Amino acid sequence: MAARDPSDDSLYPIAVLIDELKNEDVQQRLNSIKKLSTIALALGVERTRTELIPFLTETIYDEDEVLLALAEQLGQFTTLVGGPEFVDCLLPPLESLATVEETVVRDKAVDSLRLISSEHSTGDLELRFVPLVQRLATGDWFTARTSACGLFSVCYPRVSATFKADLRNHFRSLCQDDTPMVRRAATCKLGEFAKVVEVEYLKSDLIPMFVNLAQDEQDSVRLLAVEACVSIATLLAQEDVEQLVMPTLRKCTIDSSWRVRYMVADKFTELQKAVGTEITKSDLVPAFQSLLKDSEAEVRAAAAHKVRDFCQNLDAYQKEEIIMKNILPFVKELVTDPNQHVKSALASVIMGLSPILGKHNTIEHLLPLFLLQLKDECPEVRLNIISNLDCVNEVIGIQQLSQSLLPAIVELAEDTKWRVRLAIIEYMPLLAGQLGVDFFDEKLNSLCMSWLLDHVYAIREAATLNLKKLVEKFGADWACNTVIPKIQFMARDHNYLHRMTCLFSINVLAGVCGPEITEKLMLPTVIEMAFDSVANVRFNVAKTLQKISPVLDPNVIQTQVKPVLDQLNTDSDVDVKYFASEAIAGIADKKITIKTEKEEEIANCTNETNEG
Repeated sequence: MAARDPSDDSLYPIAVLIDELKNEDVQQRLNSIKKLSTIALALGVERTRTELIPFLTETIYDEDEVLLALAEQLGQFTTLVGGPEFVDCLLPPLESLATVEETVVRDKAVDSLRLISSEHSTGDLELRFVPLVQRLATGDWFTARTSACGLFSVCYPRVSATFKADLRNHFRSLCQDDTPMVRRAATCKLGEFAKVVEVEYLKSDLIPMFVNLAQDEQDSVRLLAVEACVSIATLLAQEDVEQLVMPTLRKCTIDSSWRVRYMVADKFTELQKAVGTEITKSDLVPAFQSLLKDSEAEVRAAAAHKVRDFCQNLDAYQKEEIIMKNILPFVKELVTDPNQHVKSALASVIMGLSPILGKHNTIEHLLPLFLLQLKDECPEVRLNIISNLDCVNEVIGIQQLSQSLLPAIVELAEDTKWRVRLAIIEYMPLLAGQLGVDFFDEKLNSLCMSWLLDHVYAIREAATLNLKKLVEKFGADWACNTVIPKIQFMARDHNYLHRMTCLFSINVLAGVCGPEITEKLMLPTVIEMAFDSVANVRFNVAKTLQKISPVLDPNVIQTQVKPVLDQLNTDSDVDVKYFASEAIAGIADKKITIKTEKEEEIANCTNETNEG
């Protein structure tokens, strides 16, 4: 038999890759791309450079997910091609990928190019990487030009003055491109590029670009200029910001497009930090007022979200005066805004004004607003107020809080509309955590227990789950002293629905109270109710016994639970018998599981002993 040619073995990985990349199944091609690093290792660095990379460059035409995987893989290929010295061989395939139609593929190719740019020496950067950027920046298709925008900032700091001037010129051309997509991409990267450009060229070259983009005919370009404004303002001295940036920013705050105004509102606190306290007082406070009363709800909501942070960042010596005179009147109007998203946004931050304004102003000016929001028809507004009560509690104290806000909460808890009552129940554990156990017992405990007797089933069900969360928060001892005695009393209520609620409460409390409390305090109540005159109660006894059995000791189940279930299994009511038999079977299955687990544990211990 003829000897096998060794060269066949060395060609095998490439042959397999070619076959898989030509496979009709996209998933098969995708898998082969994901294994590129393995194939490169098999080939070695030289053949990876001379065969694999050229092959990949020539065959870049596939489904987007395959190209995306390839773009990602190539960014991690530096060591596989021989290290930084040979990293330039990765540029051709990535350049091709940076020009494809699909945005996510181009973005990933740019990410990989940015990664490998740091691997280039200064000489290679000027010789190979910068020409790539220039080719992309002057490409015929907008796809190439958009990709180029993300590469300027990574190569600019490391090249000579001549190349820097050329890069700035190319970036200027992209900012003035006829295609809106290219101008958007350039605007998006303007702030990043500004951070690496020398201050003199920032003022002479990039600021004019920023001003033009902020006045672009496309609002999608103008709104991105607002983001660039933040980066540029942080790089300039105070007087330069006033002279070069603020005229443009003032125009953005009253832009005809609500999307641009929304972006200003969204970036407002970042702009505030960038421009400093003096410009904030003279320019941003009036601008903020304008945004808070904007005609578009989305803009008002974005500005409302920033109220607390904006006020917090004001000049410490004038903070209170500026808020009381210039901000609070507009905040008062937003409390009754017709749009629920605006009211919700404000409610999420308004409590944060309390520590800023102090006790007197909180009591006089903010508490009336909180009361209005607590009674708002939108549940999210109410939740946001209740969620942040601790901010107010720290400032005005629990006594003042109980006299002002808690009556409103209690009023809502007793509302004639059951959905309003349900909303307050859901907030109660949160409120309890903020007020503490002593205050809760004094003011709200009786309210929580009264919900268990509500005439609406959804309220009674929510009240039992509320009890579970409260016990998780306050502990089992609190449950023994406060909750369980009242539940035991319900077992003798004349209304059978209340007796069933007693069982439902035990169902949820057993798990959080633990075996000892369940066995001593709750199990006797359940067993007593097995003799109830109403069949619905009796079959719920069977269901409860099955539910709490995992918490109970096996001996207790055998001596106390099983006899009761056996008795219910002979009940005259068919439903009681059914649920009793289900409970018996369920508990038996549980015992078998426990037994099997114990047998395995004993067997493992025996094996360990024998091995020892």
